Amino acid sequence: MIDLPTDLPADLAPLSWLLGVWEGTGVIDYQVGDTHFEGEFSHRVSFSHDGGPYLNYSASAFLASSDGTPSRALNSETGFWRLARPSTAAEPGPGLLPPRESDIVRTADDVEQLRNAAGGFDLEVALVHSDGVSELYLGQVKGPRIDLATDAVVRTASARHYAAATRMYGLVEGHLLWAWDIAALGRELGSHASARLAKVS
Repeated sequence: MIDLPTDLPADLAPLSWLLGVWEGTGVIDYQVGDTHFEGEFSHRVSFSHDGGPYLNYSASAFLASSDGTPSRALNSETGFWRLARPSTAAEPGPGLLPPRESDIVRTADDVEQLRNAAGGFDLEVALVHSDGVSELYLGQVKGPRIDLATDAVVRTASARHYAAATRMYGLVEGHLLWAWDIAALGRELGSHASARLAKVS
């Protein structure tokens, strides 16, 4: 059973099952040439909202030591998830520019009009990593499943090679399962990490 906040914008209804803090463990398995990256990690993911038509996202991971306790911080990331829809003059931005028209209150019926031909809702996800990588993902949410693929990747001069990625999220028996494929360090897109998380708040 999913409890929806009473102040949840209608735009977020298709993503509402993500709301909360999720914790669990996962595995890394990525081969680059003769180097095999592998191990277990603990993972904490948070999806929240502050009244806007988007979800706030943050995630952090720690490589597990031999006794299973967190030992070394891995990549952290933060960003925003939203349904893809045309921007209007009633929305602020870019930057700190205020809206030019009065606010539009969307209803569930308005959001239903955004369904794509596959019966889902198109998504835009912007993420920034602590290692200097920024990603723009496009994809869709369809029921309790989300599929994303990078549309753009930007790296700082000091960041390691990272060219593309796909992610899949699913709600299975009350757990958040995800898989993340990457094209990095000169390798083509391939399986990299996956995790199973339980909702803790």
